[in-house]
Amino acid sequence: MKIRILYTIGWLFAASIFSGCDNGFDNVNTNKVDPTSLDPTFVMNKAIISTTYLDGVSTLGMLCYNFGIVQQIITPYGSSLSGGNYNQFNNANTPLVWVNFYRNVIKQIVAVVNQTKDDPMKANTYNAARIWKAYSFMILTDTYGDIPYFDAGKGYIEEIIHPKYDTQEVTYKDILKELEEASAALDVSQAAVTTDILYGGNVARWKKLGYSLMLRAGMRLTKVDPTTAKSYVTKAIAGGLFESNSDNSVIRHTAIWNNYIANHLAAREKTNFYLAAPFVNYLKENNDPRLPVFAVRYVGAKGGPEQTAARATSDAKTQIGMPMGYNDVTINTVLAQNNVVSLWDFSQVNLTTVLKLDAPEFHVTYAENQLLLAEAAFRGWISGQPADYFAKGVRANLEQMSSYDVSAVIKEDAILAYLKAHPLDAGKELDEINTQYWVATFLDGAEAFANFRRSGFPALKKNPYPGSEIKEDFIRRMPYPDSEIIVNIQNVNDAIARQGPNDLNTRVWWDKK
Repeated sequence: MKIRILYTIGWLFAASIFSGCDNGFDNVNTNKVDPTSLDPTFVMNKAIISTTYLDGVSTLGMLCYNFGIVQQIITPYGSSLSGGNYNQFNNANTPLVWVNFYRNVIKQIVAVVNQTKDDPMKANTYNAARIWKAYSFMILTDTYGDIPYFDAGKGYIEEIIHPKYDTQEVTYKDILKELEEASAALDVSQAAVTTDILYGGNVARWKKLGYSLMLRAGMRLTKVDPTTAKSYVTKAIAGGLFESNSDNSVIRHTAIWNNYIANHLAAREKTNFYLAAPFVNYLKENNDPRLPVFAVRYVGAKGGPEQTAARATSDAKTQIGMPMGYNDVTINTVLAQNNVVSLWDFSQVNLTTVLKLDAPEFHVTYAENQLLLAEAAFRGWISGQPADYFAKGVRANLEQMSSYDVSAVIKEDAILAYLKAHPLDAGKELDEINTQYWVATFLDGAEAFANFRRSGFPALKKNPYPGSEIKEDFIRRMPYPDSEIIVNIQNVNDAIARQGPNDLNTRVWWDKK
C-alpha cells in the first residue's frame, strides 16, 4: 500500500512538472523580434522606396545609360562605366533596372495587391498599390519593351517561375485600365493609412497621382495610338490632376537615409561624371536660373584631389559642359578649345543642391503634368491655350528648385524675367514644350529617356563617338539580361521574335518613327 501511495504521488508530481513546462510553451518559443508577416502598407512603402534606386550600384543604370543618352550627364571613362557615352552595350549596367524592379519593386507591390484585394478594410491600400504597380511597370516596359506583366511577381504566390512576356501594347492598355479603375475606386471617406510613406494616407493626393500617371501613360501613345492617347488624356483631366507642387510624388531623404545617386557621386564616382555640353549650353544660352542649382565647377582642377570647395563655383557664366564623343584620352585634344585645363575642370552636378545627400527624388510632378497638357492642347485634344499650360509648367519647375535647399530657391523676379523671355513660340511648340520637359525631368533618367524617344525632342545631335555600336542616332532600349535568357529562354525568344533583336537598336512599340 505504501508503495502504491508513493507511486501515485510520484506520478502526480511528474505530471505537474510536465504540465508546468507545457504551460506558456507557445509564448516562450515565439520569436517576438522577427515578424512572420508585415502590414501590406509597410511592404508597399518598401516598393516605393526601391523604385528610385535600391543602392549605390543600381544608379549606374541611369548614370551610364539614361543620362548619357539624353545628354545631361556624361562620363569619358569606359570599362564598367561605358554605355550611352560610347553608344555601346555594357551587360553589367543594362540589366540594373530589370534586376531591381523584378527582384524588389514588382515582387513587393504584387504581394500587396494580392494581400489586400479581398479585404474591404484595405481597399485604399489595394488601389494605391495598383497605381504604384502601374507606375513601376511603365518604367520596365519603357526600358525593355515586351516584358513579363500578367505573370510577374507571382513566383511565391502562384509558383510561376517562367513568366511569359506580354507585348508592350497589351501591357500599356492594362496599365491604363488599372490607373483608371484604381484612381476612381480610392475612397476619401475611409480612415487614412498614416503609415503610407508617400502621402501619409492622403487619399485625395493618391487619386491625383493616379490620374497624373494616366496623363503620362496616355501621352506616351501619341505616335502609335493617338485615339487611345486622347481618350485617356481627357479622362485624366476629368479625374483630377496635380494642382500644385505640393501634390508632387516625391521621396524625401535624410542625412542617414541618403539619396543614392548623391551618395554615389559624392564618393565612389565623384570624379567620373560631368554635366554634358548640350545640357549646359542650352541652360547657359537661355540664361536659365536653374543652371546654378544644377551645376558646380571646380575651376582649374587638374585632378580629383583638386576638386576642392575653394575652387567650387556655381556661377552660370563659368559653367562648361563636357562635349559628347570623347573618352578619357581623346578628351585631352579638346581641352584648350573648351577653356579648361583638364577633364576634371568641366562642370558637374551640384552636390550642395540637387544632389545633396538628403536631396529629394521626384517620380511625377505638377510641372511635368502642365507641360504634357501644353502638348495635348497644341494637338487639339483638350481646351485651353498651350502657352498658358507651358508657362505654368516652366514656373512650377523653377519653383520646385526650392525643394532642394534654401540656396536653390529661384526668386520671383528671376522667374518672371525667364517666363517673359521664353514664351511658347508659334511653330516651335513641340520642340519647346518637350525641351522644357527634358529640363524638368533632370535626374529622373527613366522618364527623360522615355519622353525623348516619344517626342523626338530636344533636337540633340548624334553622339559622335567613333566606337558606336548602334545603327541609328540614339539608343532605343535596353536589352534583356543574360540571367533572364538563361532561366526563361523560351519566353525571351518569343518576345524577341515579336519585337526584334535583343540589342540597343530595337524600338519599343510606342517608339514609332
